Amino acid sequence: MSEVKETNRQDRIIKPDWLKIRIPSGENYTKIKQITRDNNLHTICESGKCPNIAECWGRGTATFMILGDVCTRSCAFCAVQTGRPTHYDRDEPRRVADAIHKMGVKHAVITSVNRDELKDKGASVWAETIREVKRLNPNTTIETLIPDFKALWDLLYMVIDEKPEVVSHNMETVKRLYRIVRPQAKYERSLEQISRTKERGARTKSGIMLGLGETPDEVYEAMDDLVAHGCEVLTLGQYLQPTKMHLEVKEFVNPDKFAHFKEEGIKRGFKIVESGARVRSSYHAEKHI
Repeated sequence: MSEVKETNRQDRIIKPDWLKIRIPSGENYTKIKQITRDNNLHTICESGKCPNIAECWGRGTATFMILGDVCTRSCAFCAVQTGRPTHYDRDEPRRVADAIHKMGVKHAVITSVNRDELKDKGASVWAETIREVKRLNPNTTIETLIPDFKALWDLLYMVIDEKPEVVSHNMETVKRLYRIVRPQAKYERSLEQISRTKERGARTKSGIMLGLGETPDEVYEAMDDLVAHGCEVLTLGQYLQPTKMHLEVKEFVNPDKFAHFKEEGIKRGFKIVESGARVRSSYHAEKHI
């Protein structure tokens, strides 16, 4: 038995030095944590175990997660808890706007869990949140990282028509791995959503995780598909396994490889590419306006 355990330890991929994360601390970090607690809000920074929480919260930015903290989908990469939510809070849009006002941020990023059990998939709460943020923070720009609304495009338009400055929807992975990584999503559906978002006049953005077993050619294919469907901004980051119940990391991608993918993305037509081991969807989001 001891020999088996030893072999498993040897086979395990060791996290490289470039992914080591400092412990969150500092005045701004403490302030943001307190504001989110006081307003009974969720952030993807915490729920998604983001490696950049110390950096982003330290400079006074956070990504709010609306519609609760229980997702109706069970993506194999995501640390957000999955299940059937019991309710949603109609006062949440006001509290999000109030927290953003107290933080004094110039650019706010908002995302959500999937609420497939709701008739409108949460789109009305999305629209109300954007309105409240703009009402209380007229000089704050907004990025919305939205779900696919089950291809009910009128719900998508309900969000876009509130005029957030950036509308993001993540592909998350390459086409071949979709059924494993995102079993309740569809590659073509997500591409169509980005295309419809572009046609509606919004700035478009998407993100892909690397290290799940994809090949470079598959990454290039995803890039080309995104550009062909009107995507302007792309983020590429390292997948990190949040718990033993989630997909294992197949590769820790070298920083030189991330740099290469950034060059390829620009060559293939993206206006902006953020590419690096610790890059996440909202990383340096204020630069993507």
